[in-house]
Amino acid sequence: MIIRSKAPLRISFCGGGTDVLPYLAERGGVVLNSTIDKYAYGSLRLRDDRSITVQSLDYDIMAKYHVDDEMQYDGKLDLVKATLKLTMNGNKQGLDFFIHSDAPPGSGLGSSSTMVVALVGVIKHWLRLPMTDYEMAELAYRIERVELAIQGGMQDQYAAVFGGFNFMEFGPSGVIVNPLRVEPEIVNELQYNLLLCYTGRTRLSGNIITTQVEAYARKEEEVLHAMDEMKKITVELKNALLQGRINDFGALLHEAWINKKKMAKQITNSTIDTLYDVAREHGALGGKILGAGGGGYLLLYCPFDKKHLIAAELEQLGGQIVEFTFENCGVQTWEVRG
Repeated sequence: MIIRSKAPLRISFCGGGTDVLPYLAERGGVVLNSTIDKYAYGSLRLRDDRSITVQSLDYDIMAKYHVDDEMQYDGKLDLVKATLKLTMNGNKQGLDFFIHSDAPPGSGLGSSSTMVVALVGVIKHWLRLPMTDYEMAELAYRIERVELAIQGGMQDQYAAVFGGFNFMEFGPSGVIVNPLRVEPEIVNELQYNLLLCYTGRTRLSGNIITTQVEAYARKEEEVLHAMDEMKKITVELKNALLQGRINDFGALLHEAWINKKKMAKQITNSTIDTLYDVAREHGALGGKILGAGGGGYLLLYCPFDKKHLIAAELEQLGGQIVEFTFENCGVQTWEVRG
């Protein structure tokens, strides 16, 4: 028997960074995001012996362990090791794991966190673990942020578990995921006007987030103001989306990007600035770099009659246009018998 899972990657429209400790505990954070039709996949196959093998199909990396081994975190498939440690509950079954993703780590689409959700999902399905969606997302967060001490926020795990358009609230008492009932014609119009462009480079998001956290700890006024403004804009974006004010949504993305760049200097660079400025010069109303910044995917809101022109200009500069659609489902699991 083989058990498979897929968890959707996400686009964060606004609020990313306010979901990071200690800001969220002290001032509360909000994020508006949606999942898309790009995924992290996990497959689990039971073995007849007591070995555990893990194979990354993306990077052609394979590791083998014995069920009684204490797995060391050494930078090689640590997400899988930590997931096994926190979910197996002493189970000594031999396993084969296969993992792959539609986007590399550092792309800004939440791929690492989404992979953890896919792994938790496949083990939950196999062991019939009685977890709610909130408990599943919290466990995925604990695996990555606590067990492995990887810097980052909370939105990615919850987006991958819940799926769809969500307005998320983060605070000392916990997380509240508010699913948004966006009218289909609004979703279609938003998607028709959005352009997703790969900048050609990835980055280590943890380094950028560390800089942001340190600036917040020093109570730098510009950073504090930018993060507070991001929360206000996130609410305005949510309202514009629900009310179908799509052009206002695009203009608010630009306001959000101006504030996001103030949170850490590494969030942007000359490549990102050039792509963004050219897009604006040719008609884009707004946009932002996805994730922590520094590279990965650039999201742009373009009036429909300018979108093809902007895409051509970005490709001339080395950008890669990526087609996508919104995904309503969160993590899914299924069995293959044979």
